[in-house]
Amino acid sequence: MNVVDKTLPNVFSVDPCMTAAESPISSVRDRLAKLPPLAYGRLRLGSRYLLSPLAGYTNLPFRRIVRGIGGVGLATTDLVNARGLMDGSGKSLQLIETCSEDRPFAVQLFGSDPSIMRDAAQMLEARGTDSIDINMGCPVHRITKGGAGASMMCRADSTIELVLTVVESVRIPVTVKMRLGWDSTQLTAPKFAREFEQVGVAAVAIHGRTREQGFSGVVDRTGIRAVVEAVDRIPIIGNGDIRSVADGERMFAETGCHGISMGRGALANPWIFRQFVEWESTGQFSPPGHFEDRLTLLWRQFGYLEEQRGTERAIVSFRKMAHWYLKAMCVSAFLRNQLQNARTRPEFEAAVNEISLHGPTRGSRTGTLPDLMIPVPAGPIEHW
Repeated sequence: MNVVDKTLPNVFSVDPCMTAAESPISSVRDRLAKLPPLAYGRLRLGSRYLLSPLAGYTNLPFRRIVRGIGGVGLATTDLVNARGLMDGSGKSLQLIETCSEDRPFAVQLFGSDPSIMRDAAQMLEARGTDSIDINMGCPVHRITKGGAGASMMCRADSTIELVLTVVESVRIPVTVKMRLGWDSTQLTAPKFAREFEQVGVAAVAIHGRTREQGFSGVVDRTGIRAVVEAVDRIPIIGNGDIRSVADGERMFAETGCHGISMGRGALANPWIFRQFVEWESTGQFSPPGHFEDRLTLLWRQFGYLEEQRGTERAIVSFRKMAHWYLKAMCVSAFLRNQLQNARTRPEFEAAVNEISLHGPTRGSRTGTLPDLMIPVPAGPIEHW
């Protein structure tokens, strides 16, 4: 069984005298080569490129897709309500479903009651979960109004107590994902990271925005670097605005982080993890999949979803994901709508066959497709 190793040597620390200007991108691969493999305590990860929790998308079928392509060091579920899990909620139980190839596998829990979070963590450990991630970063009002998500960054003592309760209740690694702070006047992430390291947290993932920002503006890599410099032993995972290998290089160079996690970047380009592993090894990387590759993935992911939920529910629940597949494939709006309107498997098959017949509206079936930008939620955070 994996346990948190609290005696790891200080191999992750960054020289506090080195500035971002002294960390040119050309030296990033050299620095990474000198680091040991990324690990959460004694849980060794296959790479330092991780799939972030992304509400509505990082379900088991999508995790199987990116794992099949390769390069994923760890995949984490959509955020799971600890109370719902303990109450036996069907939705919560479905979110934690896994399979043999979905390893290592982390569940992201949210909640504000230490005893419920403890019980949920113990339940997950008993089910064979490899790691538990505590959500302290979700900015959505329905999560924060109950005292969970990013609102935990406003209550230092009770938050540290909750995290300690979870850490002490299980032997598997416990990690935390958080933002820089609640707003620009409360940039508390470095302090929390220091405290979390002391109570036995195995790693911290940091999204380089405040809750007040939501997903607006650009990620603050200086703020992430402050978190890296606040700890002595545990790895810090950089997150936010990583849509390409160049973005990841910049995150490593300017923050000194030890790994990176991607959500929307992976949704737009499921090959991104493999690209990073190729880049780290050789300095070069292959292009993302073309139209035919993505069509194959679309069918495969729908098949996984059909196995999990049955055909009727799979057709409905796949619409959101299919939209991004088809946008990335440069499929015409008419054909995209035809797939969205499918109600039965024959209709779904017919729509996909039409898409296959017509091909992309730009370029060739086997050529490089334009980069896809996945939009982030807009409008006041309170309305999300």
